[in-house]
Amino acid sequence: MIRTQIQLKESQAAYIKTVAAEENISMAEVIRNAIELLRESRERPSKRELMHRSLAIVGKYNATENDVSVNHDEYLAETFGTW
Repeated sequence: MIRTQIQLKESQAAYIKTVAAEENISMAEVIRNAIELLRESRERPSKRELMHRSLAIVGKYNATENDVSVNHDEYLAETFGTW
């Protein structure tokens, strides 16, 4: 690991300290976890990966209705309305 030094606002430092105490981990670990979450949220799959994901579901599901591509909104509303 690389050792570094950062400046935080007092409120940020207090929050990190609170989270560290609640989770029984170091403040450094809280910061590392936060950076990892940020990195993961900003990563975008490559076009190749997106194509692979798309092709992986082709033909995987069968529709019992013949008009799903036209009336998908109605079917979704019907399904989610029952939740």
